[in-house]
Amino acid sequence: MPKIVDLFAGCGGLSLGFQYAGFDIIGAFEFWNVAADCYEKNFSHPVYREDLSDVQLAVEKIRAMNPDIIIGGPPCQDFSHAGKRVENERASLTESFSRIVDSIRPRWFVMENVDRAKKSNAYAVARDTFKKAGYGLTEIVIDASLYGVPQKRKRFFCIGSLGQEDNFLDEYILKKQSTEATTLRDYFGASLDFEYYYRHPRNYSRRGVYSIDEPAPTMRGVNRPVPKGYLGHPNDPCQLNDSIRALTTLERALIQTFPADFHWTGSKTDMEQMIGNAVPVKLAEFVGKSLQHHISECAPHAEITDEKIDFLGFLTWLQANGSLSERTKRDTLSRLKRADNICSLPQNPDSLYIFNLEQTNGYRSLTQSVRSQVKRAVSLYSAYRANVHV
Repeated sequence: MPKIVDLFAGCGGLSLGFQYAGFDIIGAFEFWNVAADCYEKNFSHPVYREDLSDVQLAVEKIRAMNPDIIIGGPPCQDFSHAGKRVENERASLTESFSRIVDSIRPRWFVMENVDRAKKSNAYAVARDTFKKAGYGLTEIVIDASLYGVPQKRKRFFCIGSLGQEDNFLDEYILKKQSTEATTLRDYFGASLDFEYYYRHPRNYSRRGVYSIDEPAPTMRGVNRPVPKGYLGHPNDPCQLNDSIRALTTLERALIQTFPADFHWTGSKTDMEQMIGNAVPVKLAEFVGKSLQHHISECAPHAEITDEKIDFLGFLTWLQANGSLSERTKRDTLSRLKRADNICSLPQNPDSLYIFNLEQTNGYRSLTQSVRSQVKRAVSLYSAYRANVHV
């Protein structure tokens, strides 16, 4: 079973969804103590309270865990519609995520953020890092309400797979999209005791009353009661009356598709913030199942085995080779991982392996220059393995 490390894990929406999809979460990183406490209440694996802006320290800890997949949602307030729409220190954590992925080189990664992050400067830098590291990318904005979540919440996902072509999961994801949005009534059935509810608008030029016969608007990090200043809006589905109230904290968590028995910790303000920051669990589960499909159906050669290739030892061996430049050493490791992704490497690759590699469509789709680099990387790894056993 592929092993996952979750970065910027928050209270665990992404982790829980991927866990439901059948993955093994072996560790998580979350710097906000309140969210880390909540995470610990709901998962048995460790959560590390580390500042991931210290990329070198993070890489050392994550590399020791040897994950097959890295997932995560770097803090997104500086990209969000609710924020100031400027990029600053928190946006740079998107770059930190990409540098961690580049250093660890897992076979796959998933990065999640708000929809407008796709056009940010920070993502442009991260994307360039992913491409130079050899990842094919599926970059897609998903409306959660079209994938079984009763909430019109658009999220951007960048899904990377070493050695694959770009857009490798687009067709599958779009094929699974529903033609109709999921409403609260669709999801909860007859269990709701209200027909209409209040969600505080960003300004009074927008409506604040919603019906359960439509998907909920995006759950934000704040939840306010009906104020005296709100007098109704022409687009409200009914007139404001005393029976209309704001959603409770638990109701908001359920709309985010957290299970009813999820253990929340912290103050009410903290809980509201964690809920608003989280990835809807069912959306994360869908993305996880999409990646499972890619691994099992579209890339059977990339299935995880218990026998691991000694990438770290190989890199250490390369580092001791004074005739190679630092860039050549990094590129050689990247090309070796690409060979492994196209045609699973044995512990001691030989000429038969090279022959089998050359027969694959993945190898043939590479440029002549990259083919030569891949074969040279395999030859160097063979030399390393021979040296190890001398």
